[in-house]
Amino acid sequence: MKRRIQFFRESIKNMKTTGSVTHSSKFLCRGMIKPVDFENATLIVELGAGDGVITKHILKKMRPDAKLLVFEVNQKFCQKVREKIDDDRMILIEDSAEHLPDHLKKLGLPKVEFIVSAIPFVALSKEITYKILDVCKDNLVKGGLYIQMHYSLVLKKTYERIFGNVKIDFIPVNVPPAFVLVSRKE
Repeated sequence: MKRRIQFFRESIKNMKTTGSVTHSSKFLCRGMIKPVDFENATLIVELGAGDGVITKHILKKMRPDAKLLVFEVNQKFCQKVREKIDDDRMILIEDSAEHLPDHLKKLGLPKVEFIVSAIPFVALSKEITYKILDVCKDNLVKGGLYIQMHYSLVLKKTYERIFGNVKIDFIPVNVPPAFVLVSRKE
C-alpha cells in the first residue's frame, strides 16, 4: 500500500512524464511483454519504466545472456528501480528516450530487437513524440517490434504513419483499461 501511495504522489507531481496515477496491473504487464520473443531476444529496451513494475516482468522472462536497457527520466523512479531491482542484465539510464542512439553507441550495442514503452505520449508535444518514435524505428532491427501502452487510441494513426502498421490488444483488467499497440519495423 505504501508503494502505491508513493507512486501516486510522484505521479501527481510529474503527470507530464508519468502519465498514470497507479501501477500497471499484472494483466497489462503481461500484455506488454506477450509479443516479445524472449527465447531469442538478446537486446530489449524499456522506455518510461516508472518504478519498474513492467521491468520486473521483462527480467523474469529474459535469457541469462540478454540485456535490458531501461530508460526513465524521473529521478525518484530511477532510485526506486535501483532499490528494487538488482540484476546485472539491466542497465538503468536516467535520460530521455530520444537519446537512445547515443547510449547504444556508448555501450557498444547493436540495434534493438524489442522496444517496450510506457511513455505518456499524449502528455508530450507532437514534436517530441515524433522524434522519439522516429529514433525508436531507426534503432530497431528489421522485423523488430515496438510495443506501446496507451489508455486511448488517439495516437493510433501516428504509429500507422511511422511504422506502416499497428496491431492493437485491449487490456480491460487495468485501472484505467488500456491498449497495447504493437508495430513491426518492415
